[in-house]
Amino acid sequence: MDTREPVKIPVQTDDDTLPDTSAAWNSAEETEGTRDRDAGPDPDPQPQTEEGEETAEAAPDLEQLLAEAKEENRVLYDRLLRLTAEFDNYKKRSDREMTEFRKFAAERLLRDLLPVADNLERALSTAEGNGSKGLTEGVELTLRALHKVLERYGVSPVEAVGKPFDPSFHEAMMQQPSSDHPEGSVMGEVQKGYVLSGRLIRPALVIVSSGAPAAPEQ
Repeated sequence: MDTREPVKIPVQTDDDTLPDTSAAWNSAEETEGTRDRDAGPDPDPQPQTEEGEETAEAAPDLEQLLAEAKEENRVLYDRLLRLTAEFDNYKKRSDREMTEFRKFAAERLLRDLLPVADNLERALSTAEGNGSKGLTEGVELTLRALHKVLERYGVSPVEAVGKPFDPSFHEAMMQQPSSDHPEGSVMGEVQKGYVLSGRLIRPALVIVSSGAPAAPEQ
């Protein structure tokens, strides 16, 4: 008779077949937490507040640049106005100087022609005194033509006889008593004076009245 004891074979159930993973998961979480603590804080943090600060700092810079641009524009505009005014004044002055130059450019030549007119007037007086009709007419026509040329260039005679003495246009040669002319007026003309476009080019040589002659003593 066999007296050996039967062998017990362990039987695995479904619970024994699945390994217990809860311990391994907890161990992994602890390891990750330890790694985060060892790594420390982020070396280059960029919080959201810095972007706001940079935007706030950039805004005043733009406003300052705009203000500087406006000031520069104002300065340039003022300079442009001044330059424009100076150029306008320069243009007007140049035009005025050119007009004056053209008006008086022939002054020297015209002044040299005046003695010719004087000689013709003397010749006319002599011809009238001698009673030479032909000579008188010839000299008179020549003198009239010369006066027309002078007038064309703006030359006109100075009014003297019967006018009050004016040192701006008259030069007194002598004084004489006169009952027909009040004291201080021009009673005679020795040589005609002339003006060129209102500018005196030769004064008139005149005789000034000293008033009525004194009554003879009784």
